[in-house]
Amino acid sequence: MSEIKRHVEIYTDGACSGNPGPGGWGCILSFKGKTKEMSGFMADTTNNRMEIFAIISGLGALKEPCVVDVYSDSAYTVNAFREGWLEKWQKNGWINSKKEPVENTDLWKLLLTIIRKKGHEVTFHKVKGHADNPWNNRCDELATGAIAEYRRINSTESE
Repeated sequence: MSEIKRHVEIYTDGACSGNPGPGGWGCILSFKGKTKEMSGFMADTTNNRMEIFAIISGLGALKEPCVVDVYSDSAYTVNAFREGWLEKWQKNGWINSKKEPVENTDLWKLLLTIIRKKGHEVTFHKVKGHADNPWNNRCDELATGAIAEYRRINSTESE
């Protein structure tokens, strides 16, 4: 008899000040009306890396196998799953359709490992960014707030 998995929604966003530059990510985990917010920053990164890292962080925080709906405004991350890009990249040895190495391979591999090892069943959904989705807007606030925190910390260290 298979166990019943909990259903979790994860909203994510990534931001970058300059591309590359200081970046931030934010995610919100929602389960039975309860939410948990998470965020962080990296000194020298890209927007796409922050988008992927937000998903990694959200899925990595789950303590047991779950059925997960991931909501992101990043066509790059959502389409990698929904359009089968990840399967093609893996099959082609992480070479894209332009015969070039896939960008962010390290994070894609980590994300796939988390999904497989934790046993999550994940569905990706594209949401419109900076629009009327309050969860996505809050994730954007978390991500940009993380960049502001990075700048605050670094400005006090250099004084």
